[in-house]
Amino acid sequence: MRIIKRKKDIEAFVERNKEMGLKIGFAPTMGALHAGHISLYAAARKENDLVISSIFVNPTQFNNPEDLEKYPRDVESDLQLLREAGFVDAVYLPEIADLYPEGLVTKNYDFGGLENEMEGKFRPGHFNGVGTVVEELFRQIKPDNAYFGDKDYQQLAIVKKLAAQVNPQISIHGVGIHREENGLAMSSRNQRLTADQRAAAKLIFETLNKVNDWFRIITVPEINRRVKAIFEAEKDMQLEYFEIADEETLQQTDFFYKDRSYRAFLVVFVGDVRLIDNLHLD
Repeated sequence: MRIIKRKKDIEAFVERNKEMGLKIGFAPTMGALHAGHISLYAAARKENDLVISSIFVNPTQFNNPEDLEKYPRDVESDLQLLREAGFVDAVYLPEIADLYPEGLVTKNYDFGGLENEMEGKFRPGHFNGVGTVVEELFRQIKPDNAYFGDKDYQQLAIVKKLAAQVNPQISIHGVGIHREENGLAMSSRNQRLTADQRAAAKLIFETLNKVNDWFRIITVPEINRRVKAIFEAEKDMQLEYFEIADEETLQQTDFFYKDRSYRAFLVVFVGDVRLIDNLHLD
């Protein structure tokens, strides 16, 4: 597995492999890797000749400076995990200047309103930060296929919209949520949970499954009331938001239409750790 640290080196590496006609798969990460990330590279390995990872904690997609400061970083452990998994051929470890040569300035994107829903309401500017860094990584790595996890479903939808606008040659693939044994969605932020918090956080997925049971049986307002009540009863958890949204537009719905697909989205603070999850409603 090759480690590449400079922009000019990753571009030269990609160019050489493109000249040989190799198909490139790519999945960007912010490090603190876990089995969920590895599932992205397992999917990429099946469909590409060359698989590239990147590790970069992107400052512009953090609204809370404290959250950025506390974000777990352990590049050596990340590299060891990638080596052991055996799916990745090269890892790009850029510096800020490699991706933001003009300083930490983000572009402004029009994602057709997707950016204004859910996370966009609570994290203003977040998706401009995501779009800016992903567009630049795509420009440097020129993948044929790129892989993102369904856990960040709204981000996946944003990246698909971004690629359609500025990188239409890239196919964007969603990969299913990887979960811990108790159902908690795997996340780099889970590292910050205590053992008791990690055990308690199983309530998030349990609640989403209850929502799936209630789906089309009771009204959306009643589902919203029940979910709110579940977390109001938990003194160590705080519900930031729960929404049932159209999977295509991501707009919140108050009524189920038979010809539409829906997904439940849940964001909860466990202590000071913000955890997100979602579930397609059958």
